[in-house]
Amino acid sequence: MDGSGEILLRRRRLVAPELLAAGARVPPPVGKLPRRLGVVPADVPAGVAALESELLQLGFLVSGELYRALAGLGVEELTKAGRRLLHCLREEVGANHSHIPLFRKFPDSVPSDTSVFYVRRVFSLLLQDPARPCVLCGRNETVHPVSPCAHLVCRTCWDGSDFSACPICHRRIDPDDPFLRPSPERGSTRRGAVTTTTLLRLCHDPAAACRELATDMMARRTPMAAHDRAELEVLLDDHWPGALAWVPDAIPVKETRAAVVAYALRKGADELLPHHADTATDVLRVLYALMGADPGLRVRPERRTSLPRALRRAVLARLDAMPYLLEDLLRHRERWKHMAEVLHPHEYHARFLDAALAFAALRGTRPDPGTALGRALLERAAGRPDVEVRKGRLRGATFASRVETALADGRHADACALLAQRPGDLLRRLSHVLRQTYGEEAAGHRSEQAYSEEPSGHHSRQSHSDEPAGHHSGQPHHQRPSGLHSRQRFGAEPATHNWLDGQVPRPLDVLEAAVRRVAPGVLLAALGQVRTPPGGIRLFLPRAGTARFWTRPDDRPPLPDEVVLEAERIVTAELLRRAGDLPPLRRVLLDEGLADLVAPTSERTAGAALVRLVRGSNQPIPAGKRIRFFLHWAEPPGTRVDLDLSVAVFDEDWRFAGVCDYTRLRLGNGLVHSGDLTSAPEPLGASEFIDVDVRALAARYLVPVVFSYNDVPFEELIRGYAGFMEQPHGVFDPTAVRQRFDLAGPAKILVPLVADLWTRTMRWADLNPSDMGTYHSVAGSSAELARLGAALESAFEHRVTLWEVGCWHAAARAAEVVVRRRDGSCVRYARRPGEDVEGFAARLTARADAPPLDGPPDGADLAVLVSGDVALPGAEVYALHPYAVGEARLLDAADLLSGLSPATADHAFATGTP
Repeated sequence: MDGSGEILLRRRRLVAPELLAAGARVPPPVGKLPRRLGVVPADVPAGVAALESELLQLGFLVSGELYRALAGLGVEELTKAGRRLLHCLREEVGANHSHIPLFRKFPDSVPSDTSVFYVRRVFSLLLQDPARPCVLCGRNETVHPVSPCAHLVCRTCWDGSDFSACPICHRRIDPDDPFLRPSPERGSTRRGAVTTTTLLRLCHDPAAACRELATDMMARRTPMAAHDRAELEVLLDDHWPGALAWVPDAIPVKETRAAVVAYALRKGADELLPHHADTATDVLRVLYALMGADPGLRVRPERRTSLPRALRRAVLARLDAMPYLLEDLLRHRERWKHMAEVLHPHEYHARFLDAALAFAALRGTRPDPGTALGRALLERAAGRPDVEVRKGRLRGATFASRVETALADGRHADACALLAQRPGDLLRRLSHVLRQTYGEEAAGHRSEQAYSEEPSGHHSRQSHSDEPAGHHSGQPHHQRPSGLHSRQRFGAEPATHNWLDGQVPRPLDVLEAAVRRVAPGVLLAALGQVRTPPGGIRLFLPRAGTARFWTRPDDRPPLPDEVVLEAERIVTAELLRRAGDLPPLRRVLLDEGLADLVAPTSERTAGAALVRLVRGSNQPIPAGKRIRFFLHWAEPPGTRVDLDLSVAVFDEDWRFAGVCDYTRLRLGNGLVHSGDLTSAPEPLGASEFIDVDVRALAARYLVPVVFSYNDVPFEELIRGYAGFMEQPHGVFDPTAVRQRFDLAGPAKILVPLVADLWTRTMRWADLNPSDMGTYHSVAGSSAELARLGAALESAFEHRVTLWEVGCWHAAARAAEVVVRRRDGSCVRYARRPGEDVEGFAARLTARADAPPLDGPPDGADLAVLVSGDVALPGAEVYALHPYAVGEARLLDAADLLSGLSPATADHAFATGTP
């Protein structure tokens, strides 16, 4: 399938004509669609009906227009198109691969006594002899080795019709080994009815659809995950060089901007670099992207990559033109030292002297007056206020170092005065600055304790990300200065002042002006921080997503209610003002269930998933009695990969109550494991399952965990994914899949969610805790998992939700709003005479009483929904589950924030980061 065609199908549910073309790549046959439907045209209607039936079993319906396009194909073309379409949709839910657990009759044949089962395996391994009777049953001539592990297996004691691997070591064995007898036929696993369906539509203009999707992705105001950036590059690549015209004048998010510029440079288009690289950090991100590393600068390139001379000159020319280059370089001192070995700035000092001087000060170079380079550096340094010579070496001084020093010394007023010059950084530190100021005043004293937004105890900037508190990059804090690049020369450091002497404005006064120049993601993150009261558990997440998370009791000083309300009013008023500048709407349709979905402030570390949830979001546990977690992976040739699926169980106080994993295949009557497979060679790979009977468990919390037992990172897998099903028919039922997520990146452990059986909800975690060495044990890590589960509630309870974002759009842009309650009933809100936007928004957000709506809503211009089960032709629709939105324009959650960006062309001020 064409790459962009697959992306349109997955993201927009549009079937591009290329998918139906005769020359497109044809995957292997899947499902029951025949290789050839027949040889006469009369077979085409029957073929379309067969394809519709297969699609319906996956939960998809065919629109009338798409049906006519399929019916107009020849027999061969229909067969190939159907196979391509089914391949892509089955891949989404994991139905393209065989799912054969260790116990093929799972869950019926899983041993009830795991300890006895283990003893039998060990007994056979240690004492079995091929020339003697079986040590378990005493029979002769029943013991034979299996291939390729050569373990001695008694054909009487171990049922070859139930096992799919060696019963001793659980490694996959040769499918033709005589031990693996065919299993008896099981009943049909096909459902009689499908409860939820999604409409597939024909795409008339794939190029226009790709352009719209690509421009939407480039216009996002929150960072994308790596897989989203990869899809953006596919869209550009499939339409290059015409796609160069798609690139807008401003790409708000720095990682996205770097990925686009790096892609263009690979294609020989260097005209984007001067326009889209405003700071040295922008250039660094581009260099990282060119080297195949993360443009978010969380993970360094695995190896240094040489750059062509022309590209090095272009990069140095851009750096040389930046007036405050040295300060930007010092933000990422070690990274730029590494890049200096690639760029060789000293070789071009005659052409790019300012760039050469900045790198020399970065590295603390000792200039030699006897050389042309040394003399040139000393002469240029003499006229630069940000460069000095100390002990014979060139050194630089930064704005950020003064902020860090003021905070460390407890001079919070001075730090705030400095931060006022850089709005993005002020918003990131807002919670800390407010607590240091108003929290201490409310307590009647000035505390000597410096409370930090970071686990290190220092005052470095908070994360512009979806992490609830701060991240810890592991760098010294003087090397991690504030976020905005220096657009204007900062003034002298202010003298020390007290908040009460009136010489320095209070943080709330500064905030009123600062919010107008900050990206919406930063505003939402700051708002969530400010309104989170102390007393819970704070959760600090790693910037790169794979280091150890950290928790601590939230003992920060409390903020007075009036301070929290005023800060919330300032931020909310600014977002409402920006929403009011967008085109007006006739009617907005909102779903009350949006209050469970966290608004995206960043998706940098989000994994690819079937249902795209933001970390911290809550969703109901499927209503069925039985939930089945699944795991599937395939190992690369020559490397054995042993992944394990486990479920840890905790009581209401987060005390460890047990685990269902490879050491215990049954836990009471509520959890059953399908068996531990210890290898996953192609073509079968390996699959593990855990059945959960939610009504039979007395415990409260479930924490599923996927980990690499022999310490192989997920990124080395040929394929790897996990998820859960509701009331599946058969071992793997694609129509029962409610969530599927990829295993990717350098992580070796994944905690996807935390389920609360008492409230029947699950909180999406999508976290990669640090690895615990080879031979991981969930039971041994139960305390760490308990801390994580308990901290998730506190960390995300007060975050801004999509319900609030939807209410802001509705109150500022429409006079009529229809809200669908959780019970399915609808109520209607209308703006009252003389009611201002803030008042209308407050009524909507609080879900005040409103008159019921007679009948279903009669259309809408904008709909923000959990379940997209209503047709809204011509509307813009965000739906967590876009089942039947028809001819609407689908939005991502991040698109709802894109329109709330500040009205400025200054990229750095708009994003609030360098």
